[in-house]
Amino acid sequence: MSRKLDVICMGRAAVDLYGEQIGGRLEDMLTFTKYMGGSPANTAVGMARLGLKPAMLTRVGDEHNGRFVRETLQAEGVDVSHVTTDPKRLTALVFLGIQNRDTFPLIFYRDQCADMAISEDDFDQSFIASSKALLLSGTHLSQPKTYASCRKAMTLAKAAGTRVVLDIDYRPVLWGLTSPGMGEQRFVPSDEVSAHVQTVISACDLVVGTEEEIHIAGGSTDTLVALRRLRELSHATLVVKRGPMGCVVFEGAIPDEIDQGLKGPGFPVDVYNVLGAGDAFMAGFLRGWIRNEPLTRCCAYANACGALVVSRHGCAPAMASWEELQFFLAHGSHTRRLREDPQLEHLHRVSTRTRNWEELVILAFDHRMQLEELADRHSADHARIKAFKLLIAEGARQGAGKRSGVGIIVDGRFGEDVFPPMTGQGWWVARPVELPGSRPLQFEAGMHLATAMRTWPGEHVAKCLVSYHPHDPLALREIQLLRLAELQKASVDTFHEFLIEVIPPRDLPSDSSTLAEALEQIYQAGIFPDWWKLPPATSANEWESIAEVITRNDPHCRGVLILGLEASEDMLERSFQVAAPHAICRGFAVGRSIFADAATGWFSGQMSDADVVQCIAERYARLITLWDASRATQSVEATATTV
Repeated sequence: MSRKLDVICMGRAAVDLYGEQIGGRLEDMLTFTKYMGGSPANTAVGMARLGLKPAMLTRVGDEHNGRFVRETLQAEGVDVSHVTTDPKRLTALVFLGIQNRDTFPLIFYRDQCADMAISEDDFDQSFIASSKALLLSGTHLSQPKTYASCRKAMTLAKAAGTRVVLDIDYRPVLWGLTSPGMGEQRFVPSDEVSAHVQTVISACDLVVGTEEEIHIAGGSTDTLVALRRLRELSHATLVVKRGPMGCVVFEGAIPDEIDQGLKGPGFPVDVYNVLGAGDAFMAGFLRGWIRNEPLTRCCAYANACGALVVSRHGCAPAMASWEELQFFLAHGSHTRRLREDPQLEHLHRVSTRTRNWEELVILAFDHRMQLEELADRHSADHARIKAFKLLIAEGARQGAGKRSGVGIIVDGRFGEDVFPPMTGQGWWVARPVELPGSRPLQFEAGMHLATAMRTWPGEHVAKCLVSYHPHDPLALREIQLLRLAELQKASVDTFHEFLIEVIPPRDLPSDSSTLAEALEQIYQAGIFPDWWKLPPATSANEWESIAEVITRNDPHCRGVLILGLEASEDMLERSFQVAAPHAICRGFAVGRSIFADAATGWFSGQMSDADVVQCIAERYARLITLWDASRATQSVEATATTV
C-alpha cells in the first residue's frame, strides 16, 4: 500500500544553544549559536535531507522558539501538520558545550515543556496509518501522559501495519535519576526504568541504542545478557551502536559473542562533537531500512552519517544530505578532521540550503558614495539619505505587488531602518560589505568582517562588489582573491550566503571572454559564491561561456543576477532578452536605472515623497514585467521547438 509518509517522529523538539567557545567549561561560554534540537526532530531533519518523507509529532510553545522550531522543520521538508502549538507551555531549551574529546556538558531546560504535553488527542488512526514507520524516543516513556500517548500511537501503528521503531535515547537526568547539572551523564542503572522500557519492546520492529542504552533497556550491564532479554520480549531487529567501532545488528537469536552479529564497520574520523551522532545514525539507518535495503547498506549509511555529524558543531544543521553521503561513501576524505575538508564542507553547505529561489527580481539601492555626492551637489545633509532609502523601500513594496522572488540590496550605513520591515517577510535581502570604490578590494568593516556579519539576521546575504580583471597584475589579483576568500570564510562561519559582483575596470580592455575568465580565476582560488552579479553579456555565446565556467566549477551555484549599470529600460529589455534563454541567469539586480531620476528630483526639491514612491514603484514594476515577458517568450519558443 502506498503511504504519504515514510516515518513519523514522535517526541522531543527543542532549541539547542551551542556554546561557541571550544575547549572550555559550559560555565565559561560567552556566546551561543541557536539550532533546532531534540533527538526525534534532529532525526527528522536528517531523514528529510536523505530523501525520505518524515513528519514530526510533537508540541511547541506559542512563542518565538516554538515558531523557530516549526519553521526550521518545515524549511527542511518535514511535515509539520501534527506539530501542535501548546498555549500554556514553553518550547524546551538545551545548553550544550564542547569541552574536550570526552566531555560534552549540557543542561536540559525541560520542566513542564511543550513537547512533554503530547496528548492522545494530538493524532488519530489516519495519521499513523499514513506512514510506513513510527519512530519513538525513549525520553517520552518517562512520564505518564507521554507514555500513554506513545502506547496509543504504537497500538494504532500495529493495527495499520506501520512499523514501530524505538530509539532508546536514554538520558538519566530526564528520568529523574541524576541532578539537573549532570545532563551529559549517559548511564545510571535503574531496575524501574528497565522494567518500564520493556513494556513497549514487544510492539517494536526495530530497537536502536548504544551499549549503555541496550543495558538499560535489557536490564543488565552485560551487553549479551541485555540483548537476550530484549530478544525474549521481541522479534525486533536490534541495533547496537558502538561509536568509532560502528554497529552490530541482530535479526535472530543472540550469539555467544557480540562480534558474531552483523557488523557495520565505523569510519576513522576525528571526533569533534558526539552529541548529534546517534540522531544522524538513526536517520542513515532508516534511509535504508524503510526502503528494505540490505542491512549492510543500512549500517553503511548510518555509520557514515554519524561520522559526518561528529565532525561538526551542532546537531540538526550538521545532518548530511543524500548527495553528501554518497560522495563520502564513494570518496572518503583526505583528512580525519572532516570539518577541515573544503570539498566535503562545501558540498554539505550547498546541498543543505533551505531557502530556494527560482528567480529573483531585485531592486538594488546599496549605493553610498553616489548618493553622498548627489546630496553634496544639492547641499543636503547626508542624514537625508536614510529618509530617501526608506522611500525606495516603500516603492519596492508597492512595485513588487504579490510577485514572489522579489528582493532588495541595501546598505547598513544609510539603510539600517529598511531592514526590520523587510526581513522575515519572504523578501530576498542582501547587504554590501565592500568599501565603496576600493581597488584592491577592502571591506567597510575592515578586519572585522565576520564580527560585523554576526550581527545580521540569518537570512541576509553578503554582497561584495569587486573591480576585477583577469589581466590585472598578479599581485593585485592575489590581494583581491585573498579578500574574497576572507569574505567566503566570514559567510560560512556566520551562516550567511554571499554574492560576488564582478565589474571589470572600465579603463582596461574587455571582450566576450573577460567575465568568464575572471570567474574561472576566482573559482580556481577556491572561492564558491552562492550568487554572481554580473554585467549583461552581449551575446548568447558569452552567456554560454559564463554558464560553462559556473556549472563546471560549482553546479550548486544559485545563478547569476544581471546588473543594470544605469542603463535605460530599452537597453535593459534587450539585455534581458539575450539572458532569458540561459538557465544560469536567474533574474536581475538593478538600482540607478530605477531610482536615479527620483533621487535627483527629491534631493533638488522637485519631487515629493509620494512622487518618489510612485516613480520607483512604477519603474520597478515595469522592469519586472520586462523580465517576465522575456522569460515567457523563451518558454513559448522552447515549447514550439519541442512540438
